[in-house]
Amino acid sequence: MAKELTAKGKATRGRIIDAAAEVLRESGIEGTTLEGVMARSRTSKSQLFHYFPDGKDQLLLAVAQYEADQVLDVQQPYLGRLDSWEAWQQWRDVTVRHYEEQGDHCPIGTLSLYLGRSTPGARAVVIELLHRWQEYLAVGIRALRTAGHLPAGLDVDERAAALLAAIQGGVTILQATGRADHLRAALDLAIGDLRRLGEPASASASAPAPAPGEDRARARG
Repeated sequence: MAKELTAKGKATRGRIIDAAAEVLRESGIEGTTLEGVMARSRTSKSQLFHYFPDGKDQLLLAVAQYEADQVLDVQQPYLGRLDSWEAWQQWRDVTVRHYEEQGDHCPIGTLSLYLGRSTPGARAVVIELLHRWQEYLAVGIRALRTAGHLPAGLDVDERAAALLAAIQGGVTILQATGRADHLRAALDLAIGDLRRLGEPASASASAPAPAPGEDRARARG
């Protein structure tokens, strides 16, 4: 079992990971060296290898986890409270803006390519990121359904999976072209489709209840 780090140890390890992430963004995989990370983090070689005894690959795997956490963190607090259509629009705007600013640089993609998609650790980081992201979306869709804004029979997990796939497709095209048009379209259509599904449910929920015997009269008429 790994030894629990002290508060100071966690801070030092975190500083090394932060520095490695910065160097990676600036210089890419080839330009990221342990010496550069040590200089940026103001740590010694013995300190770096104390926390990352397997060297560069182990450090970059930790950076991959850090970047995966950042993917979700930049979408907060909106991603964590998708309980109204206004909140969904705010989340959409923040997400598009983030990826526009990021441009064609994708730390997760770069690290996955370097470490190898078949590397258990790297693969686990990506799978966990996608699982957490989809679950946030599912929680938001359930909140809308519970509030009566979506049909009771809606398949929440299917909708969340489709929405995540739309985001990833839009981001992939953005990275290839430098344009966010496809990401915007994917999110707008996916959210718009949800709203259209919710219109009958909302209308039904807001309609006044029929007077006693009125529903039977309608049926006879």
